[in-house]
Amino acid sequence: METFFALNRYLHITAGFIGFFVAPVALATRKGGPAHRRWGKVFFWAMVVAGTTALAGSQHIHSLFLLLTAVFSLYMAGFGYRSLFLKQLAWDARVVAFDWAVAGVGLAVFLGTVAYAFVAGNVAVGVFGALGAATAIRQLRGYANAGHWTKNQWLLNHISGFMASYIAAVSAFSVTSLHFIPFPYNFLWPTALGTPIIIWWQRRVRGQRVTLAPNPGLSGSPVPDLHK
Repeated sequence: METFFALNRYLHITAGFIGFFVAPVALATRKGGPAHRRWGKVFFWAMVVAGTTALAGSQHIHSLFLLLTAVFSLYMAGFGYRSLFLKQLAWDARVVAFDWAVAGVGLAVFLGTVAYAFVAGNVAVGVFGALGAATAIRQLRGYANAGHWTKNQWLLNHISGFMASYIAAVSAFSVTSLHFIPFPYNFLWPTALGTPIIIWWQRRVRGQRVTLAPNPGLSGSPVPDLHK
């Protein structure tokens, strides 16, 4: 069993290392272009591997923080990736049961996390729980408003989901490895740096006119060219 957890740890570190350096590359490349899609997929699967190995590792070292951070990071990565397949909700009101179920379960899990954090007085867990619950609520409200989305709402979701997943992963690394930074700063600094970047990107997307790119990602939906 110890061999399994040792291999799990090495796989987690490798996937986290890949995700840490790939995310800025995906963010810097032309949105909707082949390089962005390629590195975005690498980042997504790196987060999936890092998150699932963190779930297993948290049981071994009895770390509730690592467990909940892994859940949050996985949920946000899934939210960001799934948004690529929901572009049609700008004109189509049909939302499949899978999406309703994921958002509903996510909301229940994150509300439970907030309740636990309140009772235990755990600020770090409470912040991730509150952000996760807010995202799940936004998803459910968005699904209820399907057919009336703005044409770039999927892109706003894509950016916020992937960036939040990245922030959570960096926060987990900081808390577990950067012991020279005192709590709660070791937990808060990735959020403090990452949140303004998310806001900046979202404002930029909202200010862009949606045009049809020559190679628009996974479907023929409009993709704003953010590198103009």
